[in-house]
Amino acid sequence: MRPFDYAEMTRRNIGFVTEAEQERLRRARVFVCGAGGMGGACLQSLARAGVGGFEIADFDCFELANLNRQVFATMETLGRPKTEVTAARLREINPNVEVEIHGAGWLASLGDILQRCKVVVNGMDDVAAGVQLYRAARDAGTTVIDAYSSTLPSLIVVAPGDPRPEERLGFPTRGVAPERFTPEMLAACKLAEIEHVLVHSSTADTLDLAIAGEIISGKRARISFAPMVITTGNLMAYAAVAAISGRPAPADCRGWFLNPHRGRIERPRSALVAALRRRIVRRFLASFR
Repeated sequence: MRPFDYAEMTRRNIGFVTEAEQERLRRARVFVCGAGGMGGACLQSLARAGVGGFEIADFDCFELANLNRQVFATMETLGRPKTEVTAARLREINPNVEVEIHGAGWLASLGDILQRCKVVVNGMDDVAAGVQLYRAARDAGTTVIDAYSSTLPSLIVVAPGDPRPEERLGFPTRGVAPERFTPEMLAACKLAEIEHVLVHSSTADTLDLAIAGEIISGKRARISFAPMVITTGNLMAYAAVAAISGRPAPADCRGWFLNPHRGRIERPRSALVAALRRRIVRRFLASFR
């Protein structure tokens, strides 16, 4: 077996990035919370791009339902912790990569993590943890790369000075300490995000509305699809590379959606169009309560 050679591994990257940018990638440390679908795909691409260090937070194990979209889920890894499997796979790509894993108590270490990692990829669907992550990232001067809960791939890049999603989307958690979050608040946060997605994208055109109603009413788990999830993870990887190398961010804090069915980027609608669509969307969402 040939010895590992970082320069040889990343040689074909040059042209997409400069040699100086490649060195920044090698020295970078990225925090990815959520090592499942989007997070796993993002981690794989960043490792192959030559990022030299990661911290990964997750407390789940791979299960059969993950096989449809999570790049490190296989029949062999079912039942094993996602963080341990992911760390091992990243080391198989780059034996010199530094990986630190965090379990269920990662929020208690968040301040220290964000001092080490100035780029964060949010691959979670935990609203309460996400709100805390964004608040801490503002204090630490850290950029957060994220995506919407949508059937379309999407990308959001929130710089330290940008409004947090809870501010921009009007979450009821604004100004509330995490220990005072209620299930009703968190459900309202999810509904506010769904409303934004339906107002500012063509997500409704790509989704069976009967199934959508079951998801909104809590009768059905959120749906996922490998091409959408893995594409989103790779969009996140592009944004992380840009943040590390100092290039302009490919999205802002409002984000955008990629509609692969029509080959177009969907950006936030004008205030007038959004107001008209919001009335329709709210009537639709109210019908499932």
